Amino acid sequence: MDYLLKTEPSTYSFADLQREKTTIWDGVSNPVALKNMRAMKPGERLVIYHTGDEKRTVGTASVVSVDTSDPGNPRVTIKAGKALGKPVTLAEAKASAVFSESPLVRQGRLSVVPLNAAQFKFLTGE
Repeated sequence: MDYLLKTEPSTYSFADLQREKTTIWDGVSNPVALKNMRAMKPGERLVIYHTGDEKRTVGTASVVSVDTSDPGNPRVTIKAGKALGKPVTLAEAKASAVFSESPLVRQGRLSVVPLNAAQFKFLTGE
């Protein structure tokens, strides 16, 4: 499984992740997002999405490790990937049939969204 992680760029941007190289992704409160985080496995691919005024994908990352010792606050260590050459806007994703059943368009406030292979390819070109 792959995942999309939403972040407000004024709080923590993809550029911050690139500069730091790795970070711990935590502080999520939505029960569905927490379930998605607990399900992550090392090596899984991530798409980083900027919320707010941008509403677009900006880069890739990968899961390094998952600490679920506190199920209410899983801590996922992620490693920066590369910036996307062609970011995909939320409007473009919503217009694509590949996202018709996705929580990305059905649950707009969900901060950790599972992606299938076709969705990951659509968002990253990979």
